[in-house]
Amino acid sequence: MRELSITTSPKLASSRNEIKRIIAKELELARDEKITFRIVKKSIDARNSKIKVNLKLQVVTGEEKLDDNYSKHIFPNVSQSPKVYIIGAGPAGLFAAMKLVKLGLCPVVIERGKAVDERKGSLANLHRDKLLDLDSNYCFGEGGAGTFSDGKLYTRSKKRGNIESILELFHQHGAQDEILYEAHPHIGTNVLPKIIKNIRETILKSGGEIVFNEKLKEINIKDNKVVSFSCESGLVVETENLILATGHSAHDIYRMLDKQNVELELKSFAMGVRLEHPQNLIDQIQYHNPKGRNKYLPAATYSFLTRVRDRGVYSFCMCPGGVIVPASTNYKQQVVNGMSSSERNTQFANSGIAVEIYPSDLGSYSKYGALAGLEFQADFERMAYEKAGGDFKAPAQRMLDFVNSQTSENLPACSYQPEIVSSDMHNWMPSIISKSLQLAFKNFAKKSNKFLTNEAVIVGVESRTSSPVRIPRNRETYQHIKIEGLYPCGEGAGYAGGIVSAAMDGENCAIAIADRINKAN
Repeated sequence: MRELSITTSPKLASSRNEIKRIIAKELELARDEKITFRIVKKSIDARNSKIKVNLKLQVVTGEEKLDDNYSKHIFPNVSQSPKVYIIGAGPAGLFAAMKLVKLGLCPVVIERGKAVDERKGSLANLHRDKLLDLDSNYCFGEGGAGTFSDGKLYTRSKKRGNIESILELFHQHGAQDEILYEAHPHIGTNVLPKIIKNIRETILKSGGEIVFNEKLKEINIKDNKVVSFSCESGLVVETENLILATGHSAHDIYRMLDKQNVELELKSFAMGVRLEHPQNLIDQIQYHNPKGRNKYLPAATYSFLTRVRDRGVYSFCMCPGGVIVPASTNYKQQVVNGMSSSERNTQFANSGIAVEIYPSDLGSYSKYGALAGLEFQADFERMAYEKAGGDFKAPAQRMLDFVNSQTSENLPACSYQPEIVSSDMHNWMPSIISKSLQLAFKNFAKKSNKFLTNEAVIVGVESRTSSPVRIPRNRETYQHIKIEGLYPCGEGAGYAGGIVSAAMDGENCAIAIADRINKAN
């Protein structure tokens, strides 16, 4: 076996026979030499009009063949092992559960929402009848907020855990081969539910448990130690170890902890809007071609970052060929998010554009202490709801009109359902957000003058990019800094930002609990 790096055109990179021909030429092989290869890494270089594809390959020649079996993780039966309870079945909770199984412990996952198939019904009711299920929506339910999203698996958190292992587990449970080698892997909202169900089956077959429609009410703490927890149904469970992986939208959990005097921290976070362009325009810009992309290229993405008014403004969760969806978790609030299928084949491209919010920005909200950012976030969402007229309609404004502080007399076609409503968002959004966005869009235009256009529309509001609250924990033990046995985990605890980083954080908490149990025994 040898490793070989090649650079070629998108057309040639799409053909395995052409790749074999390039390999034969690079290695000076005879025409009839047998070649087997596997793609290890793949990236697209679109920095100029001549688009290139970079491939890193594992190559075997002659009669020897590559092993077609990818890494498989083994899950023993843990039905008779000590139980560890996990609150939340998002990526942090589910990967914590799988890690506990591999470490010989029995996970019991408590999820406030519905199983993924039933959750689809809740989303259908939201879109069709504007009926919001407070515990089963785009944020809550099996798989967490990531289930009905683009399923982006790219992360910069490479020091937090084994990224390759996380990707292998997704692949083992049904994700495409491409996630193992694409530079920016994604799964797609049409594939993720199947993977989540397969992960559930792995946990159950190993002897673990998953309980749906069971909402945490209170954690019982005595002498700074977890002794039990209770749910709204009346269920009470005694335990000395509890993983809290409830996600960044579980505002009721933060308030419950604050009421119980569990120490919380106010942290920086980010809020803004969803920005949607015609996908063909993004293709034209990113591929430097007035015709857009050809059939050998994927729907183009973008990434922007700038600093204005001493704060960062950046694009995130970019969904090429995607749609904007209603992501509210409570009545009389308006929240949006983006998602796309594995094909990324709609006519729209959307991305969150977020402005950094610092604790020093919160002024009058300081009376709420550690929950100041939470209250600021909630007011932003309520304002958006009122400005659009309710019923999950979204306030919207053409991009250039917003920058120029002008009213949009009409709006372009938009993927958001139920409906977008023209609104002078530059007038009513907090100035730290609106002014920062206006300046940032101008800066983005300096890098790409076609990007700032009235063909694009901003849709409000993108407020759940990250948690405004951190549940502080010990860096070495992963336990709360003052409460033994409480393991704050994932995005909701303020220690992750995306599917993979949340999954790694879940694994780290599972390892920490296993160490604690082993030492106790």
